[in-house]
Amino acid sequence: MRNLRTGFLCVLALFLVSDAIAQEVFINRSTAEMPMQPPGMGPRQMKTGTARIRGRVMSAETGAPVRRAQVRIAGPDIGSKSAMTDGEGRYEFRDLPGGRFTLSATKSGFVSVQYGQTRPYESGKTIELVEAQVLDKTDISMPRGSVISGRVLDEFGDPVADAMVNAMRSAWTGGRRKLQPTGRMAQTNDLGQYRIYGLPPGDYYVSATLRAGDGMMMDMAMAAAVSGAGGAVAGGPVGSSPNSGYAPTYFPGTTNSADAQRLTLAVGQEAQSTDFALLPVRLAKITGVVMGSDGKPVEGSMINAVPKSGEAGMMMMFGGGAGRSDKNGSFTLSNVAPGDYILQTRAMQIMTTGAGDNMTFSMRVGGPDGGDAEVGSLPVTVAGEDLANVVILTSKGATASGRLSFEGGTKPANLTGIRITSSAADGDSSGVFAMGGGSGSVKADGTFELRGLTGTRVIRAGGLPSGWMLKSVNVNGADVTDGGLEFKPGEAVAGVDVVLTSKVTEVSGTVKGSNGQPVKDYTLVIFSDEPQRWEMPFSRHVAGARPNQEGRFQFKSLPPGGYYAIATEYVAQGEWGDPDVLERLKAKATKFSLDEGESKTLELTLR
Repeated sequence: MRNLRTGFLCVLALFLVSDAIAQEVFINRSTAEMPMQPPGMGPRQMKTGTARIRGRVMSAETGAPVRRAQVRIAGPDIGSKSAMTDGEGRYEFRDLPGGRFTLSATKSGFVSVQYGQTRPYESGKTIELVEAQVLDKTDISMPRGSVISGRVLDEFGDPVADAMVNAMRSAWTGGRRKLQPTGRMAQTNDLGQYRIYGLPPGDYYVSATLRAGDGMMMDMAMAAAVSGAGGAVAGGPVGSSPNSGYAPTYFPGTTNSADAQRLTLAVGQEAQSTDFALLPVRLAKITGVVMGSDGKPVEGSMINAVPKSGEAGMMMMFGGGAGRSDKNGSFTLSNVAPGDYILQTRAMQIMTTGAGDNMTFSMRVGGPDGGDAEVGSLPVTVAGEDLANVVILTSKGATASGRLSFEGGTKPANLTGIRITSSAADGDSSGVFAMGGGSGSVKADGTFELRGLTGTRVIRAGGLPSGWMLKSVNVNGADVTDGGLEFKPGEAVAGVDVVLTSKVTEVSGTVKGSNGQPVKDYTLVIFSDEPQRWEMPFSRHVAGARPNQEGRFQFKSLPPGGYYAIATEYVAQGEWGDPDVLERLKAKATKFSLDEGESKTLELTLR
């Protein structure tokens, strides 16, 4: 039964964050990183060739081979492939086509790194191959990972088991700076001990939360199984619920991220005895009803209390503050810690087959009749007292329909691989229900439709054929490419014209040092000479990248306009999105202009 519960929670977690993952992939594409296959697209034909990459993975401290390290290569024409190093740290990839690739290595106890990466959270270098090329000595140096270890206790000094502990760092993401999980997480044992390993050197903040959601999730699943139609079951026995619990807590013992203590780690250093106690708080209960656009109660709607700060990230998924409405639309969220939240709701059907350990679950967004899912949200503040008679009104999201237009070349033969996406203009994807999302594949005739849209959305096109780039997005003659378009509940917006052009821009070049010699290790940042464009959501006018293995940089598909370009020793991945960073870089940057379809070559000096 434990395996059943674990499997269900994993499936539910993946389902809830799928839209957020899609948005993250889209963001990476817009910043000139190696493209990935957009979620939801069908399989594409992988290419093979006669090129090879060979190299070794070695310890940065000792130069010794790193045995049994996993090396992964990725590219738009091959997907992702992996290899394992041998006893001498060697690896090889064969039958590669010509193209651009990224290479990375992982091994327990070491920092996961990309080829060409020399600093923490820096992008790696791309590898460019031509057909039949053999690239030897493509070596990767892996530093020993740093560690944060300690104990999580309760207010009585007793150990807390099964608490989830995160290492977090301050990063620019979603258009603002906030604490972001590094991807490393630990769970405390029966002694309250945790150990987060494999961290790059740098500054970190530690947070902990006590999971409380497994039973709630299983209760909803079992209710769906009993009802047979995916609806909630009202009535029956009632269990007691504590009126106190633990808030997500930052080391050394605060619920406010601004008061969290910073830990600075050197390479391979272990910060030991990082002990702290979870802060007890009075937990509240939120009760209310979900009402649909037709004025009727909504049955089977998932309700989640999402922290406004968005800093808790994935760790909040398993906390309190989640529930499902019954046949009367009524819901109860138990064990909600004090804080500011957005109550988000979305109709979701949970269906089961089998029984006992053989029971399986499947989920479908939408009402019992298979209709479109209605969504709703409501801001609330929890201060330790129960909230009653809360009413969440839902509505059907807007739809947007349109077609692709092509300028400057022959229309591509196959359009079905192109995907139209929409993302929230504020760039905040912290809501685990990804409210008001929408994406869709382009049909063979070039038309598309997006559903379930709410708020202001930025529309983009992904998976474009080679030789094409986005020129503009227009609605009724208005250019909404960068500012986005506001969608109202139930609205049907027609005539969305996504214009693609074959006049693709390209900026490339090399960098030299102050001594006039070529430099191969740097980060290149290009940004608009109009500061107001720096703060645009998913700005097409700001990009950063590392050079290839030969030290040459390349950017494609930048919109025409005036730009600054600067080569500097180090800018962490994504930090070039921070307007304050760009303002500092501007003083030493080189100014240039880029016309439609122009290929520009720059010779820059490292700054």
